[in-house]
This record gives sequence, C-alpha cells and structure tokens, in this order.
Amino acid sequence: MTEKRQIAAIILAAGKGTRMKSATHKVLHEVGGRSMIEHLLARVEALGPQKLVTIVGESREQLHDRLGERTAFAVQEPQLGTGHAVQQAEGELSQFSGDVLVLYGDVPFVSTATMRAMIDRLHAADAPAAVVLGFEPEDPLRYGRVIAQQGRIMKMVEWKDATDQERACTMCNSGLLAARAEALFPLLRRVSNDNAQDEYYLPDIVNIAIADGHNCAVVSTDRPDEVTGINSRAELAAAEAQWQTLKREEAMEAGVTLRAPETVFFSYDTDLAEDVVVEPNVVFGPGTSVASGAHIKAFSHLEGATIGEDCEVGPYARLRPGAVMEKSSKVGNFVEMKKSVLGEGAKASHLTYLGDATVGEGANIGAGTITCNYDGYFKHRTEIGDRAFIGSNSALIAPVKIGADAIVAAGSAVSRDVDDGELRMVRAEQMVKPGWADRFHDTMKKKKKAESK
Repeated sequence: MTEKRQIAAIILAAGKGTRMKSATHKVLHEVGGRSMIEHLLARVEALGPQKLVTIVGESREQLHDRLGERTAFAVQEPQLGTGHAVQQAEGELSQFSGDVLVLYGDVPFVSTATMRAMIDRLHAADAPAAVVLGFEPEDPLRYGRVIAQQGRIMKMVEWKDATDQERACTMCNSGLLAARAEALFPLLRRVSNDNAQDEYYLPDIVNIAIADGHNCAVVSTDRPDEVTGINSRAELAAAEAQWQTLKREEAMEAGVTLRAPETVFFSYDTDLAEDVVVEPNVVFGPGTSVASGAHIKAFSHLEGATIGEDCEVGPYARLRPGAVMEKSSKVGNFVEMKKSVLGEGAKASHLTYLGDATVGEGANIGAGTITCNYDGYFKHRTEIGDRAFIGSNSALIAPVKIGADAIVAAGSAVSRDVDDGELRMVRAEQMVKPGWADRFHDTMKKKKKAESK
C-alpha cells in the first residue's frame, strides 16, 4: 500500500483585478456572505493540508488582515504569468516533499471532492508527473485547450497560441493542477516566456514533462460551474445567482419549503432544518440557524440569529446578531431583535424593538414597545420575567427588570425595577378642558379667513 503523502496548496491571488474596478481586493468580494478566497480555503482545509501558501501582489495587506494565520504568503512582483506566480511559493515549500495543488483565489467553487480526485489521479499506477483539471463548457470561448487521448495529455496550449485544429478541441484547461513538490519547481525553472504574452505559463510544465518522456493526465469535472472564474462585477453577480440557485435546491431537497425560491437568499452557513417554511423575499445573513417547524414569513431579514422549533417570524421582521427565539415564540411585523432572547412561547407581535433583552417564557410584548438599551455611551440590559405583560407603547429604560407575572400599563416609561406580580403605570395625570378644542378651531378658522382676503 502506497504511503499517504502530505498535501500543500498554492493559491494564486496576485492579480490586479482591474476589471472589478474596486479598492477591495478581487478575491475578497463576497458570494453568499463569504469572500471568494474564504470559500476556496474552506474546501482546501477539508483535505487537511500541511501547508497553504497564497501568492499576493497589490493590496496584499487586505489579504493579510482577512486571512491572518490561515495561510502563509509569498509576493509576486512583477507579475509575469501563472508559472512565475507558482515559483514564488518555492521558498515556503522548500522543506515540503508531498503533493501540491495549484488553485486560484478567483475560482472559489471547486469542490473538495474534485481536489481529492486530482490528488488520487497523481498516485494512479501510471504515476503522472502532473494532473490537470479539465472541463467542457457549452462554449469553449478563449480557454486554453487540453489535447488528450483517453485521459493522457498529448499537449497543453493557450488559446492565443493554438492552431485552428487545436481550438476545435472541447476539453478546456481550468488552470488547476496537481504535481509532486519535488517535480513541480524543477519543471517551473525550465519554463520560458516565448509566447504571445511574454509570460511564464504554468501549463507549460506539462509540455516539458511530456517532452521528457513522462506521462501527464487530465481529470475532467462534469460540473463546469465549479471552475467558474470571477473577474468582474457582472461575473460576480452571475456567480452569486449560480450559488444561490444551488443552495435553494439543496434546501428543498433537505425538506425545506420555499414558497418562491428565486426570492429567498442564503448565506454560506445558513442552516435550515426539515419542515421549515420560508415565504417570499426572505434574506438570511451569515450565522443563522432555523429549527424544524419554524415559519419565516415574507420580507424578513435574519442575520446571526437562532430560531427554535415552531417559531414564527415576520412578516417584515428583522433579527440581528445575537437574536435567539426559543421554541414556539413569535415576532411579528416590524419587530427588530438584537442580542436578545425571546423565551418559549413569548410574543412580540408588532412594532417592537428588543435590544440587549431577555424575555421570559410566555411573556407578551405589546405593540410599540422598545427597550431603551443605549445611554449614548454604554449598552444596558432589560430583563422581562415569565408571563409578564408589557402594554403597548411602553419604553423600558435599561438597566431594568420586570418581574414574573408583572403588568406594565400601556404608555408607561419604566426606569425602575418592577416586582413579580406588580402593576406599574407611569403616566402623567390627564388634563380635561371642556370646550377648549371648539374655541381653538373657531379662532383659527377666523384667522385663516381674514388672511385670505
């Protein structure tokens, strides 16, 4: 049995990304609430690599800040092609003797299974010097071609340098490649820039290895969309649409009801259980999970929220990070929650803000209630006990505690704790002036008539 070799990955992310027209590094633009390169890293990390090296150029400090210690970095300056880019990783991998995957930061959706298939092919009986990931799109466009017979590569050629016969080949080069570290860098040192672009092409190592009498192989993906590159805002939007379509299909296959799938938007980590119902125009930001039986009504936005079993959300609700709804609780239209827990069976049915609050089981929060959690400098908590009833248009001025079974009368501004079972009414005394309104209207009508003459 062949000994399992270590894996390293080189991620190319030194491109200027000029077509994106952005101060943000191209590979930090997001799809599904996660940057391109972080999508890719998550898939690579599932292989358990011993080493990750990201090749950077301009705006590299943005990548350092975002990725931190998840990867080592090597700088490519000037940028003289993909082969030259991979060469910059040699220093970081000087002590590495395993298998190397070459990936692209702007090709974020290649699956872990495809990466594994490339590595496995590298260790097949014919021991190829390099394995290329190929694909066959509906329109081959200007992709480089892989000229192969029965999976064995005869020649690699860039579109600009290809003959008409070679361009007629439908097997395209994704750019992704696997090779043994001990072979990769010696081959790269032999690559020249004698081509239409005066660049050092990574695929040329395949041609050099073949000329040396070595076998090289192509692994083909049957999902061309997983090697989609993203270079412009239009391509970013197309990738988002492609990704959202996939996630909607996965959700429905897992037992989620989407009433109008094309109007529901997911994030990379959205977690919906079986028998969740999602109505039209719902957005799931990062960090949201929804338990079985929950009903998310139309035009709601959930981010960083945890929704329990049989809960009801919306319509037009906004749940911000730290919002937790326990079993069978409910928030209705125009309710906002932030860093708050709504206890089992509790309700805030409409026009309410719950910020930095804990609401007990079975409590009822009336329309127009707000927790006044910010004093201009610090945030403070509001605690509402089990079965408490908060009347409409109440302001709970934190820090404050409302006891179990307590009642806060409508229109109250509560700034002191309310004991269990207590009624708290905080209102100014009502003043009654009979006939005052009639006299006011008569006076104003006469004044307006006089001014109109």
